[in-house]
Amino acid sequence: MLKLGVKPDVVSFSTLIRGLCNRSKIFEAVSLFDEMIEKGYQPDLIVYTTVLDGVCKTGNTDGAIRYLRMMEERGFEPDVVAYSTVLDCLFKKGLLKEAHDLFFKMIKQGIKPNVVTYSILIDALCKQGMISKAKDIVGIMTKQGIKPNVVTYGIFIDTLCKMGEVSKAEVVVDAMRKQGIEPNVVMYSTLIDSLCKNGMVSEAEFIVGTIRKQGAKPNVITYNILMDSLCKNSMVSEAEDIFGRMRKQGIEPDVVTYNTLMQDACFWTSSKSGDLFDFAGWFSKNGKLEMALKVLQDMWNSGLQLDTIFYTILIDGLCKAGHIEVAKELFCQLSVSGLKPTVYTYCIMINGVCKEGLPDEAYRLFKSMGDNDCLPNSCCYNVMIWGFFRNDYTSKAAQLLTEMVGKGFSADLYTSNLFLDHILQSGESILI
Repeated sequence: MLKLGVKPDVVSFSTLIRGLCNRSKIFEAVSLFDEMIEKGYQPDLIVYTTVLDGVCKTGNTDGAIRYLRMMEERGFEPDVVAYSTVLDCLFKKGLLKEAHDLFFKMIKQGIKPNVVTYSILIDALCKQGMISKAKDIVGIMTKQGIKPNVVTYGIFIDTLCKMGEVSKAEVVVDAMRKQGIEPNVVMYSTLIDSLCKNGMVSEAEFIVGTIRKQGAKPNVITYNILMDSLCKNSMVSEAEDIFGRMRKQGIEPDVVTYNTLMQDACFWTSSKSGDLFDFAGWFSKNGKLEMALKVLQDMWNSGLQLDTIFYTILIDGLCKAGHIEVAKELFCQLSVSGLKPTVYTYCIMINGVCKEGLPDEAYRLFKSMGDNDCLPNSCCYNVMIWGFFRNDYTSKAAQLLTEMVGKGFSADLYTSNLFLDHILQSGESILI
């Protein structure tokens, strides 16, 4: 506009500042605001509040206080929205004293806190573990005729669930429903997550049923939480039922859903002793390999972007089940899909290939790790050394050990025992 010789007016500046703030370009918005002042234009209350909100979102507490004071100096009385915005910023930065001072300054100036202001205060108290004081604030609100809203109740539910006080959180849910406020799916999901973490899976399933009866719709996050808990409790068939139910309800699974089914149900389920579940044995007894591959095909067909975690889980299962060729294909598919294998993915593949009696191929894979900007770590070195020993490549194992130590890594107990056994059996001296 300036280049064309057109002078912007207050409306132009205000529109640009709002647009920049909406796009999170706060620095540019503040610069334009300062330019507006320099050119003698007087911003209105909306512009001040917009810039103030933007500055607070960046966590710049000093800047927020400065703009609040600037408003007062220029004859604009900050309203409850402006004060609440700055209070939220101060509390989030842990500046409790400054926040309390500003809160009482607001009251002294005759500006009454609203439900948003009180909810911000309650949230700060809950995060400090001061639940009883937060409850006192609710009492003060109610006396002033301000009713807690869904956000206020949500703060208490979230806090109590994080503390493991699930029964108390359920009481809060009942209280808000008596007030005619229906909990949203986020609150229910929080409650379900807490119930599951406390081993109350059947209660969590009941809550899911309750949500639907009340007309609300559980979302993919809700179902993911429930399926994860069911799988971790070895209730794989129940998790599969939930998976089928969500598809029937038109809720499309996401990558987390599939990872949960693959990782928890098939691969990483822990035994009572705490050891990792024997994938190969589980597959052979339960015939789940076809299901796992069907899940993979289902994900491809649905257009979901598979992540490295998913591929790694499936590759690990295939290697342990002795399906090394399929594992190799999936490993190659990683690069085709634009993904990079992690150190852990490489470890799994190297171990799997060595178990198939292909140490040379495994070593080529080991040496290629740098091509993917994924340098071998201690685990990878140890796995490769185990592979060499397993295939009677003792001299190569010794060479790799020397290289490993030279790079600052140490042989683990299993590797050390392999070398000790070799020394005792062959009489050769190898320095570990």
